[in-house]
Amino acid sequence: MSKEDKAKEIYTVLKKLFPNPKTPLIYSNPWELYVAVALSAQQTDVGVNKVTPILFKKYRTLDDYRKATLEEFSNDIKSINFYKGKAKAIKNAADIVAQKYKGKMPETMEELIELPFIGRKTANVILQEAFGKTEGIVVDTHVRRLSSLFGLTSNHDPVKIEKDLMELLPKSEWRHFALGLIYYGREYCTARCKHLDCPLRTYIV
Repeated sequence: MSKEDKAKEIYTVLKKLFPNPKTPLIYSNPWELYVAVALSAQQTDVGVNKVTPILFKKYRTLDDYRKATLEEFSNDIKSINFYKGKAKAIKNAADIVAQKYKGKMPETMEELIELPFIGRKTANVILQEAFGKTEGIVVDTHVRRLSSLFGLTSNHDPVKIEKDLMELLPKSEWRHFALGLIYYGREYCTARCKHLDCPLRTYIV
């Protein structure tokens, strides 16, 4: 079976398992999604979602982030891994968005990756979830592990994995495929999985 055919069949199964997947992060606007995504680096979504509802009630506008002292904001996210660096990055990003983009989150890959704590993966999340724009495929730890497990790529670099996957599927399926793999990796096939009850076990190489 070709990689294209295998990717197509895997996508069909993922669509049945997860008909309407969406990012598990809590947010109500593009800026809040950026904050949640920045906090999620080296941190579980569950951990982020414990902090953001309280955070977003306190910081309702971009100016609220800018006015807060670094010490105060750091203290508000101290349960998050590497919170000091993230606090500084988020406050810097608030200044950039306010000054360079007049308070609105940029909507292009090129502009987003210039913000602190943003790479292609996180930029793809923001573009797809906040703006409905698909420019690439989100490659997180689950997508990286499972795409290798299924023999869809031999690369280990996320950017190269993304390129490989983009060549196997039509653009309209990129978002659903990646989110499907993320949920699949969490609910069915974890890193320590023995593959006894995995719905996609027949595609493992």
